Order: sequence, then structure tokens, then C-alpha cells
Amino acid sequence: MAFWVYILASRPGGTICVGVTNDLVRRTYEHRNGLVEGFTRRYGVKRLVHFEHYDDPATAIQREKNIKHWSREWKIDLIVASNPEWRDLYDDVAS
Repeated sequence: MAFWVYILASRPGGTICVGVTNDLVRRTYEHRNGLVEGFTRRYGVKRLVHFEHYDDPATAIQREKNIKHWSREWKIDLIVASNPEWRDLYDDVAS
């Protein structure tokens, strides 16, 4: 089974959110369509800008926790390293 750590953003340089899931397409779809109550819906955080694959749930959860404790600047650096244009990657993973 695959596990994913992901980062969503409201826009380039905007509000960001870090999460973990075992179904990246489903979870991103839920965020994009406002099906998840709370932070992401309230702040319009819908753009998938970074994701990482893990085979082990414990490793994925620990990575999510680590990233969540990073400064905003470090999170932005992580996004920019793999996606400098802050392109929405949802279509790449959903197809």
C-alpha cells in the first residue's frame, strides 16, 4: 500500500497545509471540492503543490509531523525545489 505526504496551497506563496493520506487523488479531490470541513475549506487551500510517496505508514506520518513543525520558509523552500511555479499537480496524479 502507498502512503503520501502532501502540501496544498491556496495560491503561489499563499496559505499552505500539510497532510498525509493513503489515497492522494481522493484526498486532494475532497479538498478541491470543499468536502473537508475546517482549515482548507475556510482558507481556500485547494492546489496540490508538493507530494512524496512512502511505502510505510509510520514513515509517512513522521515525515508529515516533521514538515508541520518546520518554519513556513522551509516549507516554501521544499515546494519551490520540486515545483518552482507552484503548479497545481492534481491533474498529473489524477490521470
